[in-house]
Amino acid sequence: MTIHYHGTPITPRSVLHTLAGKHFCVSHAEPRDVAECHKIGQSVMLDNGAFSLWRAGKATDWPGYYSWVDHWFSYPTTWAVIPDVIDGTDEQNDALIAEWPLKERGAPVWHLHEPIERLQRLADCWPRVCFGSSGQYAVVGSALWHERVTMAFNAINRRHLPWIHMLRGMSLAGSHYPFASLDSTDIARNHHRPQNNAATMAARWDAQQCPGRWSVRAEQAYFGLGETNKREIAVDSTLT
Repeated sequence: MTIHYHGTPITPRSVLHTLAGKHFCVSHAEPRDVAECHKIGQSVMLDNGAFSLWRAGKATDWPGYYSWVDHWFSYPTTWAVIPDVIDGTDEQNDALIAEWPLKERGAPVWHLHEPIERLQRLADCWPRVCFGSSGQYAVVGSALWHERVTMAFNAINRRHLPWIHMLRGMSLAGSHYPFASLDSTDIARNHHRPQNNAATMAARWDAQQCPGRWSVRAEQAYFGLGETNKREIAVDSTLT
């Protein structure tokens, strides 16, 4: 079954309470709902906030993140995303994994622009791995993105896949990819719209499940395409 982690903060607090019993994602960059989510949530995913900080041009505080995560690990169903550098090198991200002090309840991030070999190594060593859209694969659902994710699942396909979490990937709920979990701030950003209701939105997302297995699929290379053509392919693509 695919777990859908609903991103926070969700305001006002009364709206958050309508989602009691759901799964939540709380970012270290915006942690105001973390205590409440642990009171009412079925499980909580702790995000390192690297993407938000990177986008805002702010510095990271990994020792502070380690301490924060360690406190909430008293809840047995809570897990955390290991710190990563969004536009960093393999070496930088591997160094952060090596520094991670809280062992198997953390999940490393494989960025789609990184070598497939790195994903294979992470999948062999960790029970849970996060996919992060990046580089030329930053647009979730583009043709290039689909091709890269197909290549990734082909590379790690085996009888029992590791737990793969798609960061900022709720739009892939119900797709043919075997994601064990996904997260999104869709409810936090859009529940206030007149036509929306937070509980109804969550129920709709939670009802969309991904398959438990992967069948190897053909891969199409985009080598030789100019940047203009790549952008056109991305614009014309749709989710399958």
